[in-house]
Amino acid sequence: MDTRERLVQSTRELLWERGYVGTSPKAIQERSGAGQGSMYHHFRGKPDLALAAIGRSAEELRDRAEAEFTGPGTAVERVSGYLRRERDALRGCPVGRLTQDPDVMADAELRRPVEETFAWLTDRLAGLLAEARASGELDAALDPASTAAALVAVLQGGYVLARAAGSAEAYTRAVDGALRLLAGHVR
Repeated sequence: MDTRERLVQSTRELLWERGYVGTSPKAIQERSGAGQGSMYHHFRGKPDLALAAIGRSAEELRDRAEAEFTGPGTAVERVSGYLRRERDALRGCPVGRLTQDPDVMADAELRRPVEETFAWLTDRLAGLLAEARASGELDAALDPASTAAALVAVLQGGYVLARAAGSAEAYTRAVDGALRLLAGHVR
């Protein structure tokens, strides 16, 4: 792994563990094993490096989701597969957790990849649900856009419940409940 990659990866980990304010350039350099000169050779400063790290987390979330969305099975099976995919529920979502960071949310540039990722995820789920409705797999009464927004909210809320309870079971129950509600619309 080259120096730039070590810097991005270290920043991703620190943002997840400590938030933006707690992620100092010194901590990034110590974690990555890169010197100050290397850091400023690759990035203009902490905000630039944080943006690269947030963008990488968002990209990985989209790539993992897309693998489920384009996999085998019906549209509902693919949505279910995405929702049930193995996750570290107690750590939370690396993108969703950024919404709790006031410094990230206050900076339009740092907030942008977070907003774009959730918009993409919601739109992608809505497309799959619309596909299922069009094929007759789901009944016509289901609204794909609002259902997709609810599914994303269940995922993010499931992480919060799991962390609050100290148990991944809370996340699993939230996903199971959402899928049971969706099953009520399966033809």
